Amino acid sequence: MEKLELIKAQESDKDFLFKLRKATMVEHLEEMGIFLSDEEHLSRIDFQYDNAYVILKSNQRAGVLKYIETEHAIEILQIQVLPEYQGHGIGKYVIKDIIETAKASNKDMVLKVLKENPARYLYERMGFDTVDEDKYEFHMQLTSNKT
Repeated sequence: MEKLELIKAQESDKDFLFKLRKATMVEHLEEMGIFLSDEEHLSRIDFQYDNAYVILKSNQRAGVLKYIETEHAIEILQIQVLPEYQGHGIGKYVIKDIIETAKASNKDMVLKVLKENPARYLYERMGFDTVDEDKYEFHMQLTSNKT
């Protein structure tokens, strides 16, 4: 795999993150009957922005990872990869890296995925189990003793 790097998202990355979100999420949201305004997309980008990292592949912006770490768990809030970079193992590589961090600190990992998003199958292959669900999302968890 070519070199991947995570860099802290800056204010100047917001345009990229907006385009990324529209390119990766709108289709899945609309399949679920969720139609968001640009303001609602921007609000989601701004949520926990201090915990957002731009994924660089060979110095090109390829995606975003946003996560928070609590006393007992690491929660992936967002992971999105531009369509032209999907299928190259970037998501898997980034998630594996966080799994190692969780394992080292003996923490569970949690995330939510839209029911229509095929990324769910990647999470399942990586050991995440569906532990709950709501109308739109599966709530998934990887327990620290399973990693």
